[in-house]
Amino acid sequence: MKLLRIRASNYKNCCDDFTIDLVAKSKKTSEDKEYELHEIAEDLYVFNTVSFVGKNASGKTSAIELMECSYSILSEFRLEDKHYNYDNVKLEIIFYHEDFIYKYNTVLKADPNLGSKANFTEQHIYKKKYYKSKVKDIYSDDGFEEIGDLGELPEDTSIVFFVLKKKATRAVYFNCDGEGAETYRLMFRAMKTYKISKEVLTKVIKIFDDKIQSLEMMDEKHYKLTYQDCVKELSDSELVYMISGGTTKGVLLYVFVVAALGNGFDLLIDEVENHFHKTLVENMISLFKDKTVNKKSATLIFTTHYCEVLDLFNRQDNIWIAKSDNKIHLDNMYETYNIRPELLKSRQFYNNAFDTSVNYEDLMALKKELMR
Repeated sequence: MKLLRIRASNYKNCCDDFTIDLVAKSKKTSEDKEYELHEIAEDLYVFNTVSFVGKNASGKTSAIELMECSYSILSEFRLEDKHYNYDNVKLEIIFYHEDFIYKYNTVLKADPNLGSKANFTEQHIYKKKYYKSKVKDIYSDDGFEEIGDLGELPEDTSIVFFVLKKKATRAVYFNCDGEGAETYRLMFRAMKTYKISKEVLTKVIKIFDDKIQSLEMMDEKHYKLTYQDCVKELSDSELVYMISGGTTKGVLLYVFVVAALGNGFDLLIDEVENHFHKTLVENMISLFKDKTVNKKSATLIFTTHYCEVLDLFNRQDNIWIAKSDNKIHLDNMYETYNIRPELLKSRQFYNNAFDTSVNYEDLMALKKELMR
């Protein structure tokens, strides 16, 4: 299964028909096919990296949370425990699965009796056979036929279940919910779930702190740390003071990077630069672009303020620029702007080609106020 496109209305403060498209649109060079794209069916290419950029409060997080919402439906067939209101959100999710293109439509409803769960109403699911000759028409209504007689499900369960059959991890949203000792529990839980070895963990830790030689979980509250040839048995609260918060969150993120690459699910990261040096972000992007490592077509999807990392992208159609006027909307760099491909994308941001710079007059107004 691979997600192709999401379209939403009545979602947060976003414009109607708020759309995120993961299918490559522009010309595909041999270099792009090697380093930038996954071919999920003959001539049907999706990106191995996608970025949302923009000013603060421009809607980047809203975009990636919409993706997480869609992946929750495709993975768990349910939607719950979201911190935003999904009542009356209209969704269209298009995905590829086993030689067919599927289009799923629904209107979400909040039900006080269900607590934080969403009800799925007005559900319809359509499918059509994918043909190479019609790759440019995959979103066209032509050829789609509604799947009927699907059976009964609880109102809080999506009919996508009848297509995908069983729950599976199809994406992980990393926003580092864990704090302190809970971060270590999340880390070792992920290692167990995705079968990541101790040897891999040791190599990940060394990226962030080469003085740490190994870390093992003895039980939920106790750990064994080898630090500069000294072995220590520590409680979780003691471990928090031994290893920096930035190192801990970085190791946790890279555990999910390893899991995504090894299992072929997509990894969503909000503000990828938080707590990480730019070179580590660049290394992470390079792993997803390297097919000798990314053998199962995982996609890295992230928001960032580091416009320099976009210079690692050879393409423009996998970059979305978030803007917030009266409503949040997304501009695709390739479709909206006429940027020569040989120019550095970061330089275009600094030159305010996308109208994403902080307002200079506002900065000067603050400076004048402070000078009084």
